[in-house]
Amino acid sequence: MFVVDAFCKNNTNVSGFASVDMGKLKSMPFPIPPLPVQEKIVGILDRFDTLVNDLTAGLPAEIAAVRERYEYYRNSLLTFTPLEA
Repeated sequence: MFVVDAFCKNNTNVSGFASVDMGKLKSMPFPIPPLPVQEKIVGILDRFDTLVNDLTAGLPAEIAAVRERYEYYRNSLLTFTPLEA
């Protein structure tokens, strides 16, 4: 999008109001990554979407982490050694 922004800034017509020459914009080449890179990006975005939106995937991991913290602090409180005065 930085390339598109630079293109628009360099190809703006100012006659009454600023506008971009749509003919030039439509002929502008857009770089597309190779298919393996696209598939990798899709995989990353799919996993992210699952973690963010699917309660059955993200929630159990969070519950396990909370349970682990609870057990750690519970064990720390129950096994403390009193300070000698």
